[in-house]
Amino acid sequence: MRVLTGIQPSGALHLGNYFGTIKQMKDLQDSSDLFIFIANYHALTSLKDAKALKENTLDCAINFLALGIDPNKTTFYVQSDIKEVLELYWILSGYTPMGLLERAHGYKDKVAKGIAANHSLFSYPVLMAADILLYDAGIVPVGKDQIQHVEMTRDIAIKFNNDFGDILTVPEFKVDENMATVPGLDGAKMSKSYGNTIDIFCDEKILKKTVGKVITDSTPMEDAKDFSTCNVFALAKLFLDPAGLLELQKRYESGGEGYGHFKLYLKELIWDYFKEAREKREYYLNNTQEVYDILENGANKAKIIAKNKMEIIRDAVGIYR
Repeated sequence: MRVLTGIQPSGALHLGNYFGTIKQMKDLQDSSDLFIFIANYHALTSLKDAKALKENTLDCAINFLALGIDPNKTTFYVQSDIKEVLELYWILSGYTPMGLLERAHGYKDKVAKGIAANHSLFSYPVLMAADILLYDAGIVPVGKDQIQHVEMTRDIAIKFNNDFGDILTVPEFKVDENMATVPGLDGAKMSKSYGNTIDIFCDEKILKKTVGKVITDSTPMEDAKDFSTCNVFALAKLFLDPAGLLELQKRYESGGEGYGHFKLYLKELIWDYFKEAREKREYYLNNTQEVYDILENGANKAKIIAKNKMEIIRDAVGIYR
């Protein structure tokens, strides 16, 4: 079964990116035909700085490799290296009802948060559908906020297939119920758009300062605390096994420790967890040509599949050559 996912190169990776997407990908590398792409076309909906986009794309590739994505097991590439995706995006636009796009929660949410409304943001789900359908992906791992986009992809594929036969594979979404939504500093979903992230590769002092901003209540230090409603606990549990989780719960219930103690503990959990990744990232930063070679090899593998698929689709819709 082919599995596909992508991530936008919109700056530094944060814990939500890792636990919502990248960790799932690491776990799938040995058991599936895995495709991962850096979604730089999608990033154009919000990032208008050309230099920043180029730098972010390379940095995103380095971060993925550092965090354990293995190009020997995974087809790893940059979205814009596969031009067929834009052709399919246009073709699929003709099979996407306006009402379907108007119901997109992601679009409404981003506009409500102050992101400028434009056509690319509005038609984002169609490009996402092209990303998926071009490679006959059967499974698309997503966070809960992206489920609707996969459902829209299914609707578009079914509508296309109704006209031309079973050309497009209708995908299923896959959500890790425990990791799909990672809370940010304010308890809302961690997102760069909301400014509530904890970056994975910041230095130790900045990490300590950022974790210190996690919002907590005003329970006095000597009193027991409710771990089930605590943003610090919600983040810490991402790193803990059952025994460690139980121990932390007991610390909350015992009282005698303030939220500052728990924030320091969370900072240490994060710093220790990503130690190996920081070392690998340093290596790739000093060997960027190796990163470009990895991306080119991944794109070459993806292009073969994309070209073959588009030949079938072009013939079906009547593109003459």
